[in-house]
Amino acid sequence: MPEQPGTDHLVQLLRTTLGDTLLGIYLHGSATLGGLRPHSDIDVLAVVRESTTHAQRRVLVEELLKVSGVAGRRHVELIAVVQDDVRPWRYPPTCDFLYGDWLREDYERGVTPAPEPSPDLAPLLTMVLRADAPLHGPPPAELLDPVPHHDLRRAIVVGVPELMDELDTDTRNVLLTLARIWTTLTTGTIRSKDAAAEWALDRLPAEHRPVLARARAVYLGEEAERWDDLAPRPCAEFLTRVITESYCS
Repeated sequence: MPEQPGTDHLVQLLRTTLGDTLLGIYLHGSATLGGLRPHSDIDVLAVVRESTTHAQRRVLVEELLKVSGVAGRRHVELIAVVQDDVRPWRYPPTCDFLYGDWLREDYERGVTPAPEPSPDLAPLLTMVLRADAPLHGPPPAELLDPVPHHDLRRAIVVGVPELMDELDTDTRNVLLTLARIWTTLTTGTIRSKDAAAEWALDRLPAEHRPVLARARAVYLGEEAERWDDLAPRPCAEFLTRVITESYCS
């Protein structure tokens, strides 16, 4: 059986910190798309009645810094949305709170995340509704509207330039995310990163397959992460071209 993520501490943290404004907590991401992999985060969405206060956001950050990726625990990505900001649906949606360990240095310097527009919520909410995995509260469909397909498509494409800027520092995730975007644009479904890479490998030119195959194998824990013997950029550039072609077709 796939590994089940430990989420009790996250549920308790959210209930204690947010109180009556908390409407629901939902698991999504790898845990609901085929199971956690060695490098998978625990992805959680909280739906709230009203915007979190600065003090609440700071408490969440301070507590998550103590447990996310610490002492053998998995990294946590926690997002909160205000129900009225996403229902009825409009684009771009607003993210009320975001914790992710790629921002750990900022948090440790005292930066507290504030509400901001986030196109990335379109695929995230789509995954939450598909997973239907409440940790607290009603089924997600009782709180969230489905994302129109055209908004899902434009949301996943708009972040590609920013992804490419991270290729040298986060090679594996960038390659797998590009493969997932291509897969979603072509098939209309959001797959796990390894399943999306498997789909893309069958369609890549032969010269690019070793790079994406390495990213997938590292994600699955089958190989160590190294890129000194391969050139990831041509593969990533090919993926961005087919993404553009798929989106415009």
